Amino acid sequence: MRIILSGGGTGGHIYPAVAVAEALKRKYGEEVEILFVGAEGKMEMEKIPSLGYNVVGLPVAGLQRRLALSNLALPFKVAASVRRAKRVIKEFGADIVVGFGGYASAPVLWAAQRLGVPTLIQEQNSYAGLTNKLLARRAKRICVAYEGMERFFPKERIVMTGNPLRGRFSASGGNRDEALAHYGLSAELPVVLVVGGSLGTRTLNEMMKAWLLTLNGTAPVQVIWQTGKYYEREMQEFLAAHPTKNIWQGAFIERMDYAYAAADVVLSRSGACTVSELCLVAKPTIFVPSPNVSEDHQTKNAMALVARGAAEIVRDNEAVARGMQEAVNLALDTKRLEQLSANIAELAISDAAERVVKQIEAVLCESK
Repeated sequence: MRIILSGGGTGGHIYPAVAVAEALKRKYGEEVEILFVGAEGKMEMEKIPSLGYNVVGLPVAGLQRRLALSNLALPFKVAASVRRAKRVIKEFGADIVVGFGGYASAPVLWAAQRLGVPTLIQEQNSYAGLTNKLLARRAKRICVAYEGMERFFPKERIVMTGNPLRGRFSASGGNRDEALAHYGLSAELPVVLVVGGSLGTRTLNEMMKAWLLTLNGTAPVQVIWQTGKYYEREMQEFLAAHPTKNIWQGAFIERMDYAYAAADVVLSRSGACTVSELCLVAKPTIFVPSPNVSEDHQTKNAMALVARGAAEIVRDNEAVARGMQEAVNLALDTKRLEQLSANIAELAISDAAERVVKQIEAVLCESK
C-alpha cells in the first residue's frame, strides 16, 4: 500500500496523522509505504523527518483573517500547490490520500479527488474546519470525534473513530506516587494541573500570577504550572519575586503521563487532541477555550463535553479573575470530582488510530 497523509501547521493536525502512520506501520510493517505532505516552512517539515517519515512541502499558505498583502499571493500559491500535489501523487503512486485538516491538506486532497484517487478525511474538532467541509463532498469517508457532525458532512459517510493520539493514555496510566515524587509534591493536598501547550498561553499564565498575588506565600492546593517556552523567563522571574510553596513551574512537561497521574483537576485549553487525552485519562477538567482560533472551535469542543456533564468551562475573558479559584473549589469537592471523572471517561475512545486504519482499509477495498 502507498498512502499519503496530509495535514499540518499545528500539532493538532500533525500528530493525529503521525498516530495513524504508526498504527499502519504496526499492522503492515514494510508492506505499507507512507508519505506525508505538508506546507513549506511549517512545523511538520521539521517534526515529520525527526520521526523517521518522508515529507514533501507545498508552497500553500493560509488566508490571513485581516487585510494583508500576503493574501494577494494566495491564489498563485494554491495553484502552484495543486500542480505540485498532482505530480507528487502520480510519482508516489498513491492508493489513497488521507487528510487531517488545515490548509496544508487542501491542495493534495483536491488534486487526489480530480485524479480519481480515493480520499478520507479525519476531522478532530466538534466544529468542522473550512478545508474539511469543502473536501468532504468527494471524500469516501469522514472520520470524526464528536457526535452531531452531520451538520457539516454527508451522514452516510461519517464514521465515529475518535481522535488518533500518540502515546498510551488511560485512566489507570501512571503511578500516582511516582508522579507526585517526580514533581516534588505530596499526597496531602490536591493537585491542580495548569497546562497551556508547549508555547504557552498568556491567559493561563496571567491567571496564575493574579492568583499567586492573593496568597501569603503558601498555596491551598499544589499546582503543576506549565508556562510554555515563550513565557518561561517572565514567569520564573515572577515566581522568584513572589515565592510560593506548593508550586511546580516549568516551560515544558516531558512526562504528561506523570502530570495527568498526579492531577486531581486539570485547567487547560480545549484543542481537539487535548480534549481526547483528557477523556482517556478521565480527569476532572475546567476548560478555558482559546478565543484566537478559527470559528471559535475550542469553545465548541469544550461545550460538547459541558453539555454531557463531563467538564466545566471558564471563558477566556473571565479566567484571570476567577479561573484558579474555580479550580481550587473543584479540587476540594470530592463528589463533583467523581461525577466529572465518570462522565468524561464515557467519552473516551482508546483505539482511534486503529479505527481510522480500518476505514482506510475499507476505502481501499471498495476502490479495487
